[in-house]
Amino acid sequence: MSLILAIETGTDICSVGIAKDGELLSLRESDEGRDHARKVGVFVDELLRETGIVPDDLDAVAVGKGPGSYTGLRIGVSMAKGVCYGRNIPLIGLPTLKVQCVPVLLYHDELPEDALLCPMIDARRMEVYAQVFDAEGRPQSEVSAEVVDAGSFAAFRGQGRPFVIFGSGARKCAGILSDAVCVEVTPSARGLARLAQQALDEGRTEDIAYFEPFYLKDFVVTTSRKKLF
Repeated sequence: MSLILAIETGTDICSVGIAKDGELLSLRESDEGRDHARKVGVFVDELLRETGIVPDDLDAVAVGKGPGSYTGLRIGVSMAKGVCYGRNIPLIGLPTLKVQCVPVLLYHDELPEDALLCPMIDARRMEVYAQVFDAEGRPQSEVSAEVVDAGSFAAFRGQGRPFVIFGSGARKCAGILSDAVCVEVTPSARGLARLAQQALDEGRTEDIAYFEPFYLKDFVVTTSRKKLF
């Protein structure tokens, strides 16, 4: 039996869950803006009390490693590392875009077997972080930062296969990619459970000391235009 704490904080949604043998036991989520630093620890405490699990019972911690919000990713990874260090348990880092495919594959049986899945994370303006997968969750492209226009993903959309978009960046792209099928899926710790159990079973864990989020793009610090004095 494996108990895994799952943390996903790479977008506006702060999501924490506990899974047993790849199945979610309990979940806490908030979409009330980027207040992850305050909420993630509270959610962990609430889940442990609710399930009757003590920290020493945990076998591993899984975290969405990005791409996504620079600040959000750092908060989630920091919490995950802290628990792993404190309990001497493995850390599992999972690609956020692949994690988003899990609920689509599990709960959307209406999608054709030849569908192409394209999770999208909002990167502001008309840019998204995206990757294309087949209907079995196998990557068909590299992760990219894409400024979406009518020609985006043309090589995949031109194959005559359903092109399914979802995630925090999909809604703003639906009108531009008029031939795409848009389904409602939000980034969630729910998607981490099965992938994390598989990774743990296969021994695919991270070096806690050196593990960093996958930001995809460098964080740029800008000077505020507001004059304080």
